[in-house]
Amino acid sequence: MGLGLLGGSITLAVLRTFAGVKAVGYTHRSTTRRKAQQLAVATEIANDIRKSVSNADLVILATPIGTFEKIFSEISDALPAGCIVTDVGSTKVLPHRWAAKKLPKSVQYVGSHPIAGSEQRGIEFARDDLFEGAACILTTTKKTNRQAVQTLKKFWSKLGCSVKLMRPAEHDRIFANISHLTHITAAALINANDIEELKFAGKGFIDTTRIVLGPPNIWADVLATNTNNTTKGIDKIITELKKMKKAIKENNKKQIENLLETARHKRSELIKYKIKKNELIS
Repeated sequence: MGLGLLGGSITLAVLRTFAGVKAVGYTHRSTTRRKAQQLAVATEIANDIRKSVSNADLVILATPIGTFEKIFSEISDALPAGCIVTDVGSTKVLPHRWAAKKLPKSVQYVGSHPIAGSEQRGIEFARDDLFEGAACILTTTKKTNRQAVQTLKKFWSKLGCSVKLMRPAEHDRIFANISHLTHITAAALINANDIEELKFAGKGFIDTTRIVLGPPNIWADVLATNTNNTTKGIDKIITELKKMKKAIKENNKKQIENLLETARHKRSELIKYKIKKNELIS
């Protein structure tokens, strides 16, 4: 469900990876459906949300997070017994809560978060290798069906992901700090400068702020569904900026060097880890 970059890449990856498996793509936009048909991203492109899931073994929501609760309600009584429902959203506490409230007991919900994508959007940018070398987080609660978790673990692994398990609350806390704050900080850096000054920006600035090209509506949903963790993260960023501001104001070169060296060392360790785990994504 949802045929943008992620949704289209999933259907393409499924068609490439699983022989004999039928991939049905659904989107409410007729223009996107036409594009999807032209690009042959799925076995079938459905124009009815309920019919699109009526024979599904696995349903994957790749729509904005804010649509999940409504979609769960719409497809609830059309889902076959034993079906697994998951999503690719960047927050997980609320989707788990909505699934428990809206989905029937005869289906199983597990949260998925493949750490893949780009600043590009749209079905035309979908590719069947998007998930190769990516990490994918599966989120579970005490009530989550273990067999469904194992099925999804195999599914994402086959698409090229290294899979890790987390509780929804742990996931949202961590990704507020390492993902959501990245977007917020990059946006603040852009907004803090005049457009004429930005024209002098070099490659470092361009690389640092690339993420702000992500769809604003998608990111607004992400931030609105993880408010407490994100605002706590903003406070942490402000604390670090205040440390640097104080050191610069006092011309304390030693403190400035210490702060920069701490960051340089942490990033070096991060890159070493990612290389070791084959998780660097181009």
